Amino acid sequence: MTLSDRVLLGFAPPLAHWVVRLLALTLRLRIVDEEHARTVWERGGPVIYAIWHGRVLMIPALYGRRRTVHVMASRSRDGELVARFARRFGFRTVRGSTSRGGSEALRKLARLLRQGREVAVIPDGPLGPRGVVQRGVIALARLTGAPIIPLAFGAHPGWRLRSWDEFLIPMPFARSVVCFGAPLWVPADADRPGQEALRKELEAALTQLTWRADEFVRGG
Repeated sequence: MTLSDRVLLGFAPPLAHWVVRLLALTLRLRIVDEEHARTVWERGGPVIYAIWHGRVLMIPALYGRRRTVHVMASRSRDGELVARFARRFGFRTVRGSTSRGGSEALRKLARLLRQGREVAVIPDGPLGPRGVVQRGVIALARLTGAPIIPLAFGAHPGWRLRSWDEFLIPMPFARSVVCFGAPLWVPADADRPGQEALRKELEAALTQLTWRADEFVRGG
């Protein structure tokens, strides 16, 4: 690890933590349909949260201290930045990605789910394509019996980065919303066509939920 890497890892996560935390305090936040998740929380079972890559920034600040959630971060330098950032909000991390250590990380997430824990996944990450659910989240739900709860975040006004995921950064004092979708269950005996149908169903649910979140904050 170079000196610049050490400096970056030492200063960027705490700085980002405080910036996002302060930004979260200014948001005019609304929570929509949280009862979808509450039914699972009250039952005490495992759960998989799914949210698009471009909408994930504020979620640790809004839910990190409310729930003990495990997230996957890659073994790269950027993954280390994400892991250190997420841990400052109370999230726990499992290292790996779809390209580096992915199978091992998925096994760890599956083990946590079988213990009744909660995990969060970014089904179109880490490199896209944007808005396309990858198969891993469906396999994880099938293997563990955990429901997938779609999650969306919207904010207006905000900045949209010119990145593959159109990463959303709310402006201070923006109207914002977190929308929960109905749980999606993947049967243990689901065959390949069945899993593909559920993958498309989750993709459609996340797309619709994100559109709904954007409509809420724009006053639609």
